[in-house]
Amino acid sequence: MDVLRPTLIRIGGRVYRKNLIHEQAHQQEEEEEDFYAGPGDCADEPCDAFVVEETEKGFQCRVEVPSPLYKYVIGKKGETKKRLETETRTSISIPKPGVEGEIVITGQQRSGVISARTRIDVLLDSFRKKQPFTHFLSFALNQPVIQEKFLQFKEEVLEKCSKDHGVSSSLFQNPAKLHLTLGTLVLLNEQEIRKACDLLQRCKEDFVDRITGGKPLTVEVAGVEYMNDDPAMTDVLYAKVHMKDGSDKLQVIADQLVERFVASGLMLKEWDRVKLHATVMNTLFRKDPSAEERNSTVTGKSSFKERESFNGRNILKLFEHFYFGEVQLDSVRLSQRFSTDASGYYATSGQL
Repeated sequence: MDVLRPTLIRIGGRVYRKNLIHEQAHQQEEEEEDFYAGPGDCADEPCDAFVVEETEKGFQCRVEVPSPLYKYVIGKKGETKKRLETETRTSISIPKPGVEGEIVITGQQRSGVISARTRIDVLLDSFRKKQPFTHFLSFALNQPVIQEKFLQFKEEVLEKCSKDHGVSSSLFQNPAKLHLTLGTLVLLNEQEIRKACDLLQRCKEDFVDRITGGKPLTVEVAGVEYMNDDPAMTDVLYAKVHMKDGSDKLQVIADQLVERFVASGLMLKEWDRVKLHATVMNTLFRKDPSAEERNSTVTGKSSFKERESFNGRNILKLFEHFYFGEVQLDSVRLSQRFSTDASGYYATSGQL
């Protein structure tokens, strides 16, 4: 990283520098990153994103942090926490591991408390992005008519293209879990799940009902396309999804939902527009039939190294216009990754 052009991170409408701190590596421990927003960086700014309370001994700020993220504030052998406390002249109280609660920052100077809180926010924002996603927003496409046509598609592909490099039955999606993903989320405790459910309900009241007129959306699932640049080296093959009446209602709802969730901090922005698609073949399924992935490149360690691509040229040629069927979409679901409900779909934490 060029120290004269550090990576910038945007949080709550403000931009911070990200500086990599090189610490002595400990055996069998991961390297850590820390971020510097100097002790006085926030001193003259109106920090409306959080509340700083005045106490008898100075100032105090509370921040809700899921327990899995405590370790990133503590650091190796408590080094990150000690450095934050020393440089901002504050005291940082962290709940015991596994106990959900609040991190409490106290100090004699308001500017020091603000600086510590800002640096903790930047630190946690970075490490949250490295967590594997736990939930996702989706439209279920596993209605019987779609499942039946999908199984026909699978049978015909294996019959006509099984000799093509890499094509096998292990590539195909579980028909009970066919879905259209809108976006992925990292929800690390029950409070964050409830927050996501509440936001989903507000979206329904604010704009979804108005766009749909309170009626289900009639969509068609038809045609196949591939994700990467070379059809001879395909990793993901998907079915295209569009409104039967040719309108953009589905696209508008998808984009506005993602916009709301990104603004809330519960979701990362991946694309300017949601790609309306349903994965039907994925090379990740070879080793793990329950595997899913983000709509774009996975953050952190890439799973693509473990992929064995397949030659999708004949599939694309023979099944370019394959018709999977028509379906009524009447709910958006907040689903839990690696889960299954009684219908065979993902377990639902909330829906609108």
